[in-house]
Parts: sequence; structure tokens; C-alpha cells
Amino acid sequence: MTRPLPLYRRSLGESWRSLIGWSLGFLAALLLYVPLFSSIGGNPDMQALLDSLPPAMISALGYGAIATGAGYVSATFYGLMGFALSTIAAVAWSSAAIAGDEELGSLELTLAHGVTRTQVVLERSAAIITKLVWLNVLSVLVIFALNDSAGLGLEFGNLVAVGAALLGISVLIAMVGIAAGALTGRRGWATGAAAGVAVASYALNAVANQSTDLDWLHSWSPYAWAFHNAPLSDGADWGGLGLLYGVSAVLLATAVVALNKRDVGI
Repeated sequence: MTRPLPLYRRSLGESWRSLIGWSLGFLAALLLYVPLFSSIGGNPDMQALLDSLPPAMISALGYGAIATGAGYVSATFYGLMGFALSTIAAVAWSSAAIAGDEELGSLELTLAHGVTRTQVVLERSAAIITKLVWLNVLSVLVIFALNDSAGLGLEFGNLVAVGAALLGISVLIAMVGIAAGALTGRRGWATGAAAGVAVASYALNAVANQSTDLDWLHSWSPYAWAFHNAPLSDGADWGGLGLLYGVSAVLLATAVVALNKRDVGI
């Protein structure tokens, strides 16, 4: 009897060591930043430092509310280190899933074993999403465990909301890599597309924060869809989450169609 989801299980089975490494990286970033808030929140020296910085820099970095627990965790982890780590993981995993396998010549061998191209895209994408979910669940649980000792004052529901936002933008970036890989069969193109969307998204949000005249740029930035409405302090932004996951679904469907129409290995 054939076991279900063979490609999904194989993808997870082959990457568990790297997932442990990524988990340790997330844990290190959290333990580096989060406990420091107890010495920063309400510290007049920190406020004086912030007051000395140019307002444009404060807006670009999202440090306007860094004296609060929600603002601090949003600025240092979710909006910076967590975003960076999630992006790197999403780009690496997605560019290898289709395009990387094709460049190595392994994709033709996989397809020769009676699996469909649609199955390859869906199961490998599901494996990437599962790993991204784990990293975000780990982050939420660690921050919540440190909530009282660090004096953050965070609500668990809002932590889930910001975790869903970071997961959403991570999945979107991964689906860009999957779609680009399915369209081109070239790992360089998949990496460039996924990384380019991540960088452009962050840059658009930073520019949009500079002036109310540029606020319209937030509408074009997946980073803003995730974090502009401050989910860690204000709760879930359902419109932003809908855009993140909706666009991801469209990209996944594009990847399925593209791989089914293209000659693999050419």
C-alpha cells in the first residue's frame, strides 16, 4: 500500500537537521533581544537616545513605540531579525524545491517514479510551509514564556496575530520562489525573485513611513500588509492577512500551471 504524501514526508525527513539549525537561530535571536527589554522599557536614557535620532530614521526602522513591550518586540524581532531569518529560510527552501532539484537533474528522476508535477509543487510547498509554521510557533511560545520576566505585557492573542503576519509574508516570499522556479527551472532566478520581493517590500514600507504623502506605497508592500497596522499591540489585521495568504495561493496555483506546461530540464 502506497503511503500518502510521499514527497511531503521525504522533504521533511531530509531537512530535519537544517530545521533544527534554523530553530536554534531563531531561539538565539529571541534570547538575545527579548530579555533586554526589562532594562530598556521606561529607561530615560533610551528615550533620550531616541529623541536624538532623526525622525525619518525612527519611522523607517519602526522604533516609534520601542519603549513599549509590543513596540520593542515588533521592532527588534518581528520587524527585523525574525523577518530577516524567515526571509532567508523561505528563499533558500523555495529556490531549492523545484528549480534547484531540476538543475541537479533530480526532478526528472522524481517524475519518473509515478508522481505528478502538480503533486511535486503542492507537496514540496506544503513541506516548506510546515517548516515556516514551526519556526513561527516556536517564536510565539518563546516570547510568551519570556513575557512576564522581561516585563513585556503582551497578550497571547496578539502574539498569535503577529506570528500569523510573519508567517504570511514568509509564505508569500516562499511562493514567489516556488513560482519563479516552476516558470524558469533556474535556481538563480528563483532566488533572485524571492529575495527581490522581500527587499523591495521592506524598502517600500520604509519609504512610505517617511511622509503621509507616500502612505499609498504601503498598499504595494507585503511587509506593510503584515506589520503596518501593529498586530502585536492592536490584534490581527484581517485585510492584510487576507492579502498575504491570498497572493500566496495565486502564486502557488501559478507554479502548478507553469510546471505542468513546461518541458522539465530544458
